[in-house]
Amino acid sequence: MASKRIAQADRTRCVSCGACMQECPREAICVWKGCFAVVDCALCVGCGMCMRICPADCITLVQREAQA
Repeated sequence: MASKRIAQADRTRCVSCGACMQECPREAICVWKGCFAVVDCALCVGCGMCMRICPADCITLVQREAQA
């Protein structure tokens, strides 16, 4: 069962350091073309580990949208 929360990165504040990508236990985050972090909604479990490690404070946990 998926979490009700999901990580979301603000690409305008991301510094592309990769800390979130390394910290994610589900490998749900990648740094797209070296520019900004992108979260794979299918893999993210909403644990918040990426949010705690992010030096730019650009990751938040938001409500997962209901699946139709």
